[in-house]
Amino acid sequence: MTLKQLSARVAADFEKHYGRPPRWIAVAPGRVNLIGEHTDYNDGFVLPMAIERYAVMAADAASAPGTISVYDTHFKESAAIDVSAPVAKGEPKWSNYIRGVLAGFQQRGVKIPALDVAFMSTVPLGGGLSSSAALEVCTATLMEAATGKAIDPVEKALLAQKAEHDFAGVPCGIMDQFISVLGREGHLLLLDCRTRQTELVPMSDPSVELLVVNTNVKHELGSGEYAKRRAECEQSAKILGVKSLRDATAEQLEKAKGKMSDVVYRRARHVIGEIERTIHAAEGIRLSNWPTVGQLMYASHNALRDDYEVSCTELDAVVEIAENIGHKGGVYGCRMTGGGFGGCCVALVKASAAEAITKKIAADYQLKTNIKPAIFSSRPAAGAAILKG
Repeated sequence: MTLKQLSARVAADFEKHYGRPPRWIAVAPGRVNLIGEHTDYNDGFVLPMAIERYAVMAADAASAPGTISVYDTHFKESAAIDVSAPVAKGEPKWSNYIRGVLAGFQQRGVKIPALDVAFMSTVPLGGGLSSSAALEVCTATLMEAATGKAIDPVEKALLAQKAEHDFAGVPCGIMDQFISVLGREGHLLLLDCRTRQTELVPMSDPSVELLVVNTNVKHELGSGEYAKRRAECEQSAKILGVKSLRDATAEQLEKAKGKMSDVVYRRARHVIGEIERTIHAAEGIRLSNWPTVGQLMYASHNALRDDYEVSCTELDAVVEIAENIGHKGGVYGCRMTGGGFGGCCVALVKASAAEAITKKIAADYQLKTNIKPAIFSSRPAAGAAILKG
């Protein structure tokens, strides 16, 4: 579905459910990270892009005071959120992403109006494409429309991140919310996670496309392992005598190798290398040097698999299939994207071969794993917007 079709569908679902057309429609995209994995909490760089998959909310002022009624048109679930008092956590679980954003507006002294809301998301759940950030940013964008209080884009991204920390209990970095707010059509976003400075990197070459390959697996060991990796990075930074791994060089790491365990050394080697790879990839994209960008993507995956140990059999299978198709078949590069242990891979491919590559990856992956993947292509999409109101 195009964004136009999706918003028309959500508007129709709103009217069917509430008996009148919506006054406002807000939208926010999911994202895929082209390169720069596990660098965010090490003060490094990331290079995400907004994808053509969205959370969409249609809303109107409600007659009942003090309540926001939310209807999920896909799962046919409803939530009632009391906004007459400070917004608290509640059920169903997904409503906490919305509740956290509403609480953020209240903390800024904004009076939340009673609303009827219908929403739908085409961002795959649990695939590492930031379905939660899309929902948070969409809620914040709707609040701007409904209250008439626009907030600074960076402030909005940080408000959405805080919602995820405080209400969903997920200690995420800043990338997901930043790209959902600040994404621009035809551009990737080079984000400095230390300074929060952003730079738009044009990717308008029509000869290339990005394929997102959802392995449709999520291994449960992910959450505890994430905290462990963070601790290992902090340990290596301490041994190196730097504030964070952003400040360390490959030479410093080699010199200090004897002072740290092999595991801690390898974690640091991935992060220091990945920060460098991300900066080089942004340069390669600016120059449309796709073979170089592809090589950096493969190098990133290898380091995530071997040094950071966050890949899994299914992600490795996708990358291996892509490598076998190779340049001749139209694949420049491929890597896992997101936290790891399942979720998605991203592949940089020739647009003219995208359809054939999609079929080949799908068939070979199913043969290897007995799992059917979900694959879609996307150009860099625009960030959050108010479509009506």
